[in-house]
Amino acid sequence: MIRVGVVRGGPSSEHDVSLKTGEAVLKHMPKDRYHAFDIIITRDGTLLFRGHPLSPQELPHHVDVIWNALHGEFGEDGKFQQILEELGIPYTGSEPLPSAIGMHKVRTKEYAQSLGMLTAPDVHIERHEGDDAELDEYADGLTKYIHNQFPGPWVIKPLSGGSSVGTSITRSLFDLRYELRKLIGITDVLVEQQIFGREATVGVLEGYRGKKLYPFLPIEIQVPKERFFDFDMKYSGKAKEISPGHFPEAEKRELQRLAQAIHDAVGLRHYSRSDFIVSPKGIYFLEVNTLPGLTEESLVPKAIKTVGGTLSEFIDHVLQLAMKKR
Repeated sequence: MIRVGVVRGGPSSEHDVSLKTGEAVLKHMPKDRYHAFDIIITRDGTLLFRGHPLSPQELPHHVDVIWNALHGEFGEDGKFQQILEELGIPYTGSEPLPSAIGMHKVRTKEYAQSLGMLTAPDVHIERHEGDDAELDEYADGLTKYIHNQFPGPWVIKPLSGGSSVGTSITRSLFDLRYELRKLIGITDVLVEQQIFGREATVGVLEGYRGKKLYPFLPIEIQVPKERFFDFDMKYSGKAKEISPGHFPEAEKRELQRLAQAIHDAVGLRHYSRSDFIVSPKGIYFLEVNTLPGLTEESLVPKAIKTVGGTLSEFIDHVLQLAMKKR
């Protein structure tokens, strides 16, 4: 039996989502081939193995491979991956550098642009240190600058993060300034012009069904008017997720091609999911998810089901990919 450590939780704002992804992996992992161990990283970074603290250096004595079910900071940005590389433990998902690139929204957009993809106009703002008065003044200047660069509505999001945590859409200068002021003192920020159109997401899985990169059918995401696909929409079941999406054949194939292209260009591994907006001006790339969620409400399991696969089959396939590196 192959010993699999399913690592979930972590110190990021996506701790609870990661717990659910790991729970799904534990539930659907084929029991005839794998012996699964539930490994939780607490919010303060403590690693718990069977409920007891464990040093990462001890992991090779207990597991043969790690399923990385972490999301967000530390688990998805290459830091945890680097630890596993140093320990020599095979693991699922992308390696350290591609993980860091995929987590950095500006760097990923640069890759997309190099491939000729459309991306939204944006302004990248580095975290600014200072007292309240300095931050107020900085926010005032940024608001004027962004307004002069491109018209709203504006999408404001942390530069590195997932599940749309901390993301907002503003339609007035007052709200733009308010959202900027909330974030600029604690994180790097990306402000983009909102692109209107139909939202699509496409999963990619390596080595599946005889293809080097297998693109799943695009899923169309519909949310209530005046809302967007934020954290609540993603995990409450309020959004309408149509799988497969009602896209013309040419758009479907182009979405699949773009998802494959960004996966390959960034150097991602095993699986990923890319988000797009299909607008009258063309298909705009939004971002790539290097460790997309696998919860009951997540999009990758829906994509797998649409093509007749199962989450158990997916988990087995990805673990086999990870073990090949040994």
